[in-house]
Amino acid sequence: MKKIILSLSILSLILVTGCSTPDGIDSDLSSVDSTNPGNFSKIFDVSTDNSGLVKITPLAEGVTRSVIALGQGSADPVTVFPGGFASHNYPEGNYTVSITSYDIAGNATANEYPLQLVYRAPENISATTNNFAGTTLNLSATADYANGMQVKWGDTGPGEVATPMTGTLGGTFTVAGHNYAPGVYTLTVIALSGGVATTTQTYIITVNAPFTLPITYESPIQNYANGGTFGGVNVAVVPNPFPGGINISATVWRFTKTSGAEVWGGTYTPMSAPNAVPVNIDNGHKFKVMVYSTEVGKMLHFQLEQGSGGFPNTGIDVPSTVANQWEELVFDFGPLGVPAGTTFGQIVFQYNLTGAGTGEVIYIDNVTQSN
Repeated sequence: MKKIILSLSILSLILVTGCSTPDGIDSDLSSVDSTNPGNFSKIFDVSTDNSGLVKITPLAEGVTRSVIALGQGSADPVTVFPGGFASHNYPEGNYTVSITSYDIAGNATANEYPLQLVYRAPENISATTNNFAGTTLNLSATADYANGMQVKWGDTGPGEVATPMTGTLGGTFTVAGHNYAPGVYTLTVIALSGGVATTTQTYIITVNAPFTLPITYESPIQNYANGGTFGGVNVAVVPNPFPGGINISATVWRFTKTSGAEVWGGTYTPMSAPNAVPVNIDNGHKFKVMVYSTEVGKMLHFQLEQGSGGFPNTGIDVPSTVANQWEELVFDFGPLGVPAGTTFGQIVFQYNLTGAGTGEVIYIDNVTQSN
């Protein structure tokens, strides 16, 4: 009996040992090695807004994961799984993107793909160039696809260094106000793509000098629209329609007392700071005005207003003496007793204060002050 029991124990041990590995699981991975991954490729989805954003989507068959080395700006590769992607913002330039693909057995296949980014030139520059506070221009600008903007103010010569503007892609760019001396300048706005391409736009900037006598209607930096009209009168700076005689100026002031205009219709021109220099009687009590009219005898009225020290508004009427030619009319305030040092903040012109307008047109030029 003892021999039989021993034989059964040995047989049991052999049976247990032979069944220690479950069915179908062993170290033979030959079937896994035969997955044959392939058709490796990629998709580069490159933005067109100059942000440099690129979406990288690996493509392959039989791959469990891909590791993307971006080739710029990051030391750590990005791991993505089938159907996934990586995103990165690239500066303009040429790059090599490496994608290492792994199959189910852990075998790696590496591929390199060239990536080129060329930023597009900005388009549709628009700048606000009339936002003046005195002689200080506060500039803002926009442009499609602009990654940055700069400005050259145009008042420091050909070697001027561009001033950066502040803003972001797709938004408005601004810059601190720039103070000009009176004059005419070419302002240049430069839109930057973020790469090599740039786009520029130029603007003519006129910075007016304070309005002052003499009034010639010729200066490019004098605002001859300073002031306004009342009572149905129209005025405009126009080419001299009758050059010759005492006045060969290129431009003059046309004064129209339109049909039906009020008897008292006229113009007013502020002469007060900061946009103008007040009229000081110490600079002369005579005011001379060149006039061209088609009728003899109608009066031109010239008035000084807003006198300092409470001096009242004071005007003088002088008639035209010739028709259809230029003449100089003199308005002498000396006999009116204007105190020395008196200044005036406004001048006024009126024509034919005895009747309503009938469509009369006169031309005025070269308003001067003298003794």
